[in-house]
Amino acid sequence: MPFKLSFEQIASDFTAKMMLVAKQYRCTHSSTCLCTKGHLSEDAIYLVFQQLNWNPRMIATLSCVCKWFDEIAKRVLWKEFCRTRAPKMMLDLQSCGSHSVDGNWKALGKLLIYCSGCSKGGLFNSINIPGHFVHRARFSRTSGKSFLIPQCKNDVLYVSDPCEHLDQGDEDGVAFFRGDVGFFRGVFKSFAASRVKHMLIERKVEFHPTEVCPYCKAKMWSMLQAKMIPKSACSRLGAYNDCIEYYVCLNGHMLGICSLFPLTDSEDPSDVE
Repeated sequence: MPFKLSFEQIASDFTAKMMLVAKQYRCTHSSTCLCTKGHLSEDAIYLVFQQLNWNPRMIATLSCVCKWFDEIAKRVLWKEFCRTRAPKMMLDLQSCGSHSVDGNWKALGKLLIYCSGCSKGGLFNSINIPGHFVHRARFSRTSGKSFLIPQCKNDVLYVSDPCEHLDQGDEDGVAFFRGDVGFFRGVFKSFAASRVKHMLIERKVEFHPTEVCPYCKAKMWSMLQAKMIPKSACSRLGAYNDCIEYYVCLNGHMLGICSLFPLTDSEDPSDVE
């Protein structure tokens, strides 16, 4: 039977390591850094977070200590988190030989577990739904094909199931998205070489004037403006044809919103193959 450490034991072990590991590094990135006595070795940090199963909240907390820790988190810890959370997807995204991903590992880790929501006057300019963490999310390469027009079918896109926000209503009568709203997000493989990016540039689609990607802060293109949203996307999501919109950023992160068909008590959602 495998031995499992409690959180208290892990925390105690982490404290002990901080006391025992000799000073090896000094933060040179910030004059206000609190780490005046040096840093742990990267190996020690790796082992501690391995015991924590790459807990994203702990990684985020460590990143706030100083820029040195933040760089380790971006380069090592978020990478291991992504590999643990979605191993097959990560293998595919890196199968082209790259040791990193577009937009950095921290951005991809956030995309895996965070629904960005929207605010009035923001990216989708309709309703106000705060962003929140998602405990479980399934990203599918097969589903991604439904979001690509025929000219881009050779591109690889992973898309999540919609995160549902029920009964948003339409109080003022002008909201574009109404009823049960779904948010979805995704990521392209090798977006820089993708047909989608080539067509967006070819069609001279403008970036959103004010909003940026909530995951990597890069500028974003509207796929609705580019007229690159196929009807198959609505079928995959179970959404109304005239109520779907999504954006793609320079690093290949995708986020979108749609109005979902309502389900009665006697109906169950069906998979679209």
